[in-house]
Amino acid sequence: MAEANAAMRGLPSVDAVLGEPALSDMLARLPRAAVSEAVRAEIAEARRRLRNGGGPAAAGAAEFAESAAAALSLASARSLRGVINATGVVLHTNLGRAPLSGAAMAAMAEVSRGYSTLEFELAGGARGSRLQHVDWLLRTLTGAEASVVVNNNAAALYLALSAHAAGGEVIVSRGEAVEIGGGFRIPDVLRQSGARLVEVGTTNRTRAADFAAAAGDATAALLRVHSSNFRIVGFTESPSLSELRAVADEAGALLIDDVGSGCLLDAAEYGLAAEPKPQDSVAAGSDLVLFSGDKLLGGPQAGIIVGREAAVAPLRRHPLLRALRCDKATLAGLAATLEAYLGGRAVAEIPVWRMIAAPEAELENRARAWRDAAGFGEVVRSESAVGGGSLPGETLPTWCWSPDAADPNAAAAALRAGEVPVVARVQHDRLLLDPRTVLDGQDDDLTAAVRAACGEAP
Repeated sequence: MAEANAAMRGLPSVDAVLGEPALSDMLARLPRAAVSEAVRAEIAEARRRLRNGGGPAAAGAAEFAESAAAALSLASARSLRGVINATGVVLHTNLGRAPLSGAAMAAMAEVSRGYSTLEFELAGGARGSRLQHVDWLLRTLTGAEASVVVNNNAAALYLALSAHAAGGEVIVSRGEAVEIGGGFRIPDVLRQSGARLVEVGTTNRTRAADFAAAAGDATAALLRVHSSNFRIVGFTESPSLSELRAVADEAGALLIDDVGSGCLLDAAEYGLAAEPKPQDSVAAGSDLVLFSGDKLLGGPQAGIIVGREAAVAPLRRHPLLRALRCDKATLAGLAATLEAYLGGRAVAEIPVWRMIAAPEAELENRARAWRDAAGFGEVVRSESAVGGGSLPGETLPTWCWSPDAADPNAAAAALRAGEVPVVARVQHDRLLLDPRTVLDGQDDDLTAAVRAACGEAP
């Protein structure tokens, strides 16, 4: 213990470490207090090791300065960065879901760099509503009477239930009282909104008669939730929206339809399973239709509610709306995205739909171009996934570049650690890079990163 105490007395002072050249850059760009705290942490760790008999401390102030500089560099590095998505998962939740169109990004930049008409009417010079900027577009595209936009689809459901079902009962099919992702569970949202959950039917089969039998004076709403990230197959049955509409009318209740992904196009035309479309739900008589802005809609993160004016109006007045509302950049990007649909340009302009519609031959040619540029590996047939809580289990045929890699997992880790991070996938002991999700202009960075990660000189 005496030896440890002597070693601790020999540790340098904070000021001595701060005077070392290794910390000069950090002191130039970070507050002195932050750098000092990092130095103190390094010295404290050295004391702890000595007390626990873990070995000698660093030799001197220079070593402490270097370790503190390394810790500060890691802590102060910007963690939210762009990556090249070569996984083939079009809507990759962990990678930010839908990449935005050029028009959406330009619109967001325009309103963000200065002042805007977010809540201002130019004609009358009076205060306006931020919801007006996308209302006409949403009504025109879906056929709804009114709309509200909040910051995500979970918020949309929470707002709808809080405004219309607090203190009442909400009837849901047992197979739809699900956990969608990130711990987001439909029963929990119902409880938080003040509504009481009434589950009917079974996991795989629910009929309109089950809803009708459960409906009563306390029923505030019938809720349908699209199973956007899982699928039940086989012996299944569920009521149609028109059947639920009839039950809701008989009970004097609302019909709320959470369609999930915001698919305004016919997914079946692009080789995928049918996905519920908001406009179809509106036409079938739903009072409120809820969907995401950043999934198959292909816009920024948002929760969109369309429906009957009488059902939407209370949402606009509800105190929660201020807490859940979108900012100016989101509304601008959403408006530009919706304009592409209105003009028939969605597949040409919105990256998600360009990726889904990409021809196999184009994907194969691009994968071969990568291989030829790098000079190694092979091109193999594979499958891309839509992902992102949309079209569960649905894949699209693709072609991937499979570089030579002795250890595919180590190569994938090296790609993620590169100056331009590349996220690939390892499948059947192969490193695979799928061109479907690699954006235009990223090819050179991708091939250079792979050559470096796989031991080839760029």
